[in-house]
Order: sequence, then C-alpha cells, then structure tokens
Amino acid sequence: MEKQSLHQQQSTMGQYLRDPERFAPPAEMDAARAQVYRDLVFANLSSLLSGTFPVLVKILGNEHWRSLVRIFLRDYRARTPKFGEIAEEFVGFLAAGPQALSDGPWPPFMVELAHYEWVEMALQQSDAEPLVGGDAALLLDRPLGVSPLAWPLAYAWPVQQVGPDYQPGVLPAQPTLLLVRRAEDWSVRFSELSPLAWRLLLRIREFPELTGHEQLQGLAVEAGMVGDSGFLVGGLALLRQMHGEGVVGGV
Repeated sequence: MEKQSLHQQQSTMGQYLRDPERFAPPAEMDAARAQVYRDLVFANLSSLLSGTFPVLVKILGNEHWRSLVRIFLRDYRARTPKFGEIAEEFVGFLAAGPQALSDGPWPPFMVELAHYEWVEMALQQSDAEPLVGGDAALLLDRPLGVSPLAWPLAYAWPVQQVGPDYQPGVLPAQPTLLLVRRAEDWSVRFSELSPLAWRLLLRIREFPELTGHEQLQGLAVEAGMVGDSGFLVGGLALLRQMHGEGVVGGV
C-alpha cells in the first residue's frame, strides 16, 4: 500500500476523530494511540458543552447527551477556532434542524432551552460596556437606548421553567417574554416581561432617534391606548424602573 502524505494522514485522522464508526485511523498510526486521541477529543467537547447547557444535559440524560454531542462533532463544521464560541455554534447547529435530529428522543423545546442557557454564558463573557443612562428626569425628553448587556427575548416555550421535573409537551398559547441582563456585579439576571414592556424595548432599538415621550406615544398607538393618560404614567414608571436597573437610558 502506498504511504499516505502528511495531508492525507491528517485528513484521515480528522475523519476518524469525527466519526469513528465509519472511518478508520491512518494505517501508519497505532490503533490504541488513535483511540486515545479520539476519546480525548470527544470528552473535551462534551465537557466544554455540558458546562454551558447543564439543564439540557439533565433532561436528556448521559446517553442521549453523548449521542447529541457525537452528532454535532460528526456533522458540523465550526467556523471559529475559539473554544468560548463553540457553544454558540452548537446552538446554531440545533436551530438549523439537521436531518440527523429529525428523529430521536429530542424534546420539542430543546433548541430554545439551549439558546436560553447559552445567553447566560454569552452575557457573562461579553466585552460590551454598560449603558451610561444619564439623568432619569430627562427620559421623556431625550432619545433612548437599550444597554448592550440587556437582551429582551421571546420564546415559544417557557424555558425559564423547564427542567427535569417540568418538561412541557404542548406548546403554550402565549409566548414567554424575558429580559436577560448582566448586573453591575457581573451576575446574569432573568426576569419576565409583560408584552408592552417587551415591545417597548424592541421599539427603542428599532427607532433610536425617538425621545422617551415619542416612544410611549408610539407604543400607545400600537396598543390602542391613545389618549389614555394612565398608560403614559405607567409607561414613564416602567422607563424609570428600567433606567434604575441599567437597562435603558438617554443617549
């Protein structure tokens, strides 16, 4: 047999590490040593991901979790060399709905739960600077911004409640609206949002040129509450609360 080139050996080894059930290690390499590398690669990837998705791991159980990691290692080609970004690639892989996951013991909320768990790590590692909120008395008079460390999120499943003891199988009638933010002490905090609060945060991002008063007026139009003075009073109170938490501020 003709000896493989270095490139061919590397390619063969890569195929073996990704999918040892289908591919053999390079012929010139000791099989026992190749298996050590294979097991190390898989163990390192599984450990790296399980630290980010502990709830998903508990729900799936060890056997199914290992199967999921194996499918990811076998089928996905990551676009980043950074270990800290592999979890994001894993979420993207699940969201893409690969054919290999069309069947199996995967819960219907798996993709959203994975994203929800990833968000905590993403905010903890973010290099973004907190929003300098300015004077709370000027919230109505100045354009507003949302802190890059505060993320309004919408899920079809109640991901904040999902766990080994609660695994819904029927999609709720209403979405789950959440605010995830990194506090001054670097802890990541999750809170539920009302539909109006969630929409207000999205409006501030969509229309950064509008003042706080204009944002509340626009929200009133969307909610069919034009002319309701109580709506504007409540909206201002909400802005002040979120300003105090570092979520919004004048820009």
